[in-house]
Amino acid sequence: MTKLSLLCGTAALALTAGAALAADIVSVEFTDTPAPQETAEMLTTHSKSSAIVRYSDGTTREFPLSYVSMFKTTDKLGDHAAAQLFDAKGEPLMDMNGDPVIAETPDANSLLNVDGNLFMVTHYEYDWILANGGEARRAEGWYSRMPMSMSVTSVEQGEDGMLKASSVKPIDFSGVDGLWIPCAGGPTPWNTHLGSEEDYDLYFQAVSGEKNLKKTTEGLRALSEMYLGGAEANPYHYGYIPEVTVKADGSTEVVKHYSMGRATWELARVMPDSRTAYFGDDGDHVALFMYVADTAEDLSAGALYAARWNQVSGEGGGSATLDWVKLGHATDAEVKAIIDSGVTFDDIFESTTAEATPDWTAQGYRMIRAGHSGDEILRLKDGMEKAAAFLESRRYAGYLGATTEFNKMEGVDADPKKKNLYVAMSYSEKGMQTEEGAPQDHIQVEKIVAGATYEVAMDGGRVDTDGEAINSDWVGTAMRVPSALLGEDIPVDALGNVAHPDKVANPDNLFFSPAMRTLFIGEDSGTHVNNFVWAYNVDTGKLTRILSQASGAEATGLQVVDNLNGHAYVMANNQHQGEWISSMPEDVVARLEAAAIEMYGTNAHGTPNYKLEAHVGYLGGMPGL
Repeated sequence: MTKLSLLCGTAALALTAGAALAADIVSVEFTDTPAPQETAEMLTTHSKSSAIVRYSDGTTREFPLSYVSMFKTTDKLGDHAAAQLFDAKGEPLMDMNGDPVIAETPDANSLLNVDGNLFMVTHYEYDWILANGGEARRAEGWYSRMPMSMSVTSVEQGEDGMLKASSVKPIDFSGVDGLWIPCAGGPTPWNTHLGSEEDYDLYFQAVSGEKNLKKTTEGLRALSEMYLGGAEANPYHYGYIPEVTVKADGSTEVVKHYSMGRATWELARVMPDSRTAYFGDDGDHVALFMYVADTAEDLSAGALYAARWNQVSGEGGGSATLDWVKLGHATDAEVKAIIDSGVTFDDIFESTTAEATPDWTAQGYRMIRAGHSGDEILRLKDGMEKAAAFLESRRYAGYLGATTEFNKMEGVDADPKKKNLYVAMSYSEKGMQTEEGAPQDHIQVEKIVAGATYEVAMDGGRVDTDGEAINSDWVGTAMRVPSALLGEDIPVDALGNVAHPDKVANPDNLFFSPAMRTLFIGEDSGTHVNNFVWAYNVDTGKLTRILSQASGAEATGLQVVDNLNGHAYVMANNQHQGEWISSMPEDVVARLEAAAIEMYGTNAHGTPNYKLEAHVGYLGGMPGL
């Protein structure tokens, strides 16, 4: 199907969807999009699903769904490409070949209605491919990662429900020292955008090993030389939750919430009380964090907590009760002042080794394993509790006894009716299994490379591990995996799948629709040949595949808009198409590469266009709910 026919077909479907019936909608379920087998379908982002809508008068209607691409990252909607990157002065970043740097990795979306004007905030996570086809992260003398960006898109909605991008502008982060690897995100209950900084390359400092120190150096060099124009970048300026306010004229205001702590944030999702937030902490040996703001709709001051897993069962994904360790309370201004004082890691912690200090326990040191697989022996310096809590949040969580054994913790979202939080654990391995000699071994569950999505019961009236009341009615109390959301590893099949294609593998983006009673799950899989978006009905337990991404492409940008002027949308982007998983047989890779070049062609540099096929778009065709 051509792009034009895809768009026109979806417009007709949206028009049908907009003709709402007088009866109320009672429920929505979806038909399945099969896992693709044929080459062309494996290389195309598509849906063959329908939404089956049941009404209060007993009737049902079927609404076929289609994927609509609003724009590609390379498209010009204005005087530059949509995902072009700029420095702190607004000058375009150029690569070593003189080509503009354009990210191929659109991630989070927040489609916002601001006084009747539609805008969409979109993340660009990292750069992957240079214009000449070389891999940016492997180019000799180049930077492993670029300082990244978000954009704000002006959106027009047709009477038929079609969404059109009329302009795309970069959001200025120069007032907060720039932006580093924005991953997932989404809208707040008060209609702003809450993003993330997945601070892989800048998180590790001082005692984290040669490999991680090299990453830190490379990341700081990119920020200093490419973004700040030679000024020295401070790693403590990055790794926070940014909030973007979009005004009716399309202008934006940006803040970073330093009081929410610093780690490799996937995203922060705010609960219905507009005060409590949970984080996805993406990486190896990570923690589950919770933030409770002092005031609703204001994330500039609050208390930060980390969970303690008390295992009940290790079967499958395991189950546990949760306790909460309070790391501290702060305001954004207090933490920013600590950063601006020039504090370093060595000002916060003393570090040693077992060889240098054989009696380290007697001298008040503690061993932690937090953020990577190596152990660190640390002692907090006097008066540095607040700096540790908000600048070294994961390390301090482990230091105080919270669990730092979760692995690849990704998206989170909540069902407000049942008061359940959902947490994607993309790969259930490493710290989540028994580790001999580890400083702690709270989690001991079965290894599932395909991962799982956990369900966390929430309640009020809870206290932290010091017996102090937690001022929230949305505190996690117990954690388990619904059977339908447990991945299944399999022997490699003919296409290269090493996880069951009819089950979720390596869940990443999560978004819950209260109107549809459905948790939507997007994959970032190294185990599925094609990544999928799934719909899981939390009441019936039914799991349905509703979107198939082009092979190699990650499913990103997940947001569900239940009703926008009579239409519903599942926002869905994709990135790094053609990054084939390692288990694919050589003949399958050769077949896909040849067909992809034929389908998508090459650019002026001879680069296969399929590697640059990164789309910002949505599933359309549903009526407003």
